Amino acid sequence: MRRAAVLSLLLAALPVLALAARPPVVVELYTAQGCASCGEANAYLGKLAERPDVLALTFPVDYWDYLGWADTFAKPEFALRQKAYVAKLSLREPYTPQVVVDGRAQVGGLQTDKVEKLVAAAADARRRGPDMVFHGLRRIDVGAGVAPKGGAEVWLVRFDPREQDVVVKKGDNKGQTVAHTNVVREIAKLGLWRGKPVTFKIPAATEDGLAMAVLVQAPKGGKVLGVARKAEPAAAAR
Repeated sequence: MRRAAVLSLLLAALPVLALAARPPVVVELYTAQGCASCGEANAYLGKLAERPDVLALTFPVDYWDYLGWADTFAKPEFALRQKAYVAKLSLREPYTPQVVVDGRAQVGGLQTDKVEKLVAAAADARRRGPDMVFHGLRRIDVGAGVAPKGGAEVWLVRFDPREQDVVVKKGDNKGQTVAHTNVVREIAKLGLWRGKPVTFKIPAATEDGLAMAVLVQAPKGGKVLGVARKAEPAAAAR
């Protein structure tokens, strides 16, 4: 009886183990503390971040700062990344809240049913990218695979895994507390991957306690081909 019970538990766990072994789907939220409709999208991303099959990343942008409140997490490079998606996905202009799934498709951040469908479709789609292995916090090996013409970009993304609440004191969200999850703090292009195994050095973190991920992505806001994440927090260089 005991052996049968153990076997049943193992069989029940197989789908979960298989799910955990698959690379996560990358969900990017472009948001701003000065955006009146972004708070709900931020909260939804927080729920997505709890899923092992999703790498949820918050990219705060600065182009709504003129409305009266400067986003405390925004960086110009985040808006530039979003603009690359605008061009690649043939959109008229950037907007918030916007969700980009695996670099493949985008949808408004409040359209949660559509986000769920895009995540499911991305999980089912076959990636053509390489396996990746971290060596500590300072090096990553990117394996062989089929690269896009001209190669793929390899991006380092560092984010704060803690939930962070910000009280907005001016603008459309004055007096409201806006929650943030997995706020990106650093993004850097490590180099190109051309289909052959290659090793990249990872620069030291500029802040303590950041988790990191490495994305292999088709150029200029293309599809995410591979992803590796490392939850171990980094210590900033001294």
